[in-house]
Amino acid sequence: MIEDKNSARTPLSELGEFGLIDHLTKNFEIKQPTTDVGIGDDAAILDFGDQKCVISTDLLIEGVHFDLSYVPLKHLGYKSVMVNLSDIYAMNATASQITVSIAVSNRFPLEALEELYAGIQTAANLYNVDVIGGDTTSSTSGLIISITALGYAKQEEITYRSGAKNNDLLVVSGDLGAAYMGLQVLEREKQVFNVNPNAQPDLDQYTYLIERQLKPEARKDIPELLKALEVQPTSMIDISDGLSSETIHLCTKSEVGVHLYEEKIPLDPAVISICEEFNLNSTTVALNGGEDYELLFTIKQEDYPKIKANPNLTVIGHMTDKNDGMGLVTRANEKIEIQAQGWNPIKKEG
Repeated sequence: MIEDKNSARTPLSELGEFGLIDHLTKNFEIKQPTTDVGIGDDAAILDFGDQKCVISTDLLIEGVHFDLSYVPLKHLGYKSVMVNLSDIYAMNATASQITVSIAVSNRFPLEALEELYAGIQTAANLYNVDVIGGDTTSSTSGLIISITALGYAKQEEITYRSGAKNNDLLVVSGDLGAAYMGLQVLEREKQVFNVNPNAQPDLDQYTYLIERQLKPEARKDIPELLKALEVQPTSMIDISDGLSSETIHLCTKSEVGVHLYEEKIPLDPAVISICEEFNLNSTTVALNGGEDYELLFTIKQEDYPKIKANPNLTVIGHMTDKNDGMGLVTRANEKIEIQAQGWNPIKKEG
């Protein structure tokens, strides 16, 4: 895991806005041929030629999307990039640039923001994207991060949520539920710490779960894999709000139904074990947990032989006629209506 080091403190007022931008972004290098002009002018300039440009943006707010009592700033910077790149890959596109904007309160010294940007830079380097601009401003309510991701794809390769057809297969990458259970472990340890600040947690057995929560990886490899296999997905979405919500999005946009099979949902053994420890149903966690940043997509049935032996992909169901509804087929072979119970960023406070 990325370590968080924050010892010396330099007031941000010593640098000013443009000095801060220059300081935090001085080590970013241009790698993409599509980047004509990056940081330093009124706007970035991109040249995609015959490619289609894909753009997505996300906002992360302290106290809503992350808790700095257990989220290291370097991990937060890394994750904030992953959240956005995942949306580009969900369009079956290649991510190429990001802009980074932050609002920060005066409780954060320069060294804290250096940690945040070190995580951003690590992510940008590993995923080969350019940081081409952004904004900084003050905040009265903690840290706010806004990242916009840009990418490109040929018109015929771009995949929307609306292309699934009756009888298409529903496929998911990786495994589900780990990020949510990692969050549960971290929240539990926070409560223990609040009661006994001297407590030393032993988190070795939860390493995979915590890393899935604090340092998720966007599935850059899946569009590349599908292209290599000569499989054009018919619809696609990333799993940020939970498998149930994302499945409903695909069905609604594509005007189809679905049979999603409980026994096919991929679960890591660590998830099954920790669900028992927390007395939670692992299927419920996989359906509603969210923040997995795996890709959920549909393919034509004739493409199944191309993916069936791949360990990164699991067929978990098939699309049906819209009138059949959206159903989860349980291990007992009962059909239950799928409901969107995943993360809702604008839900009412209870």
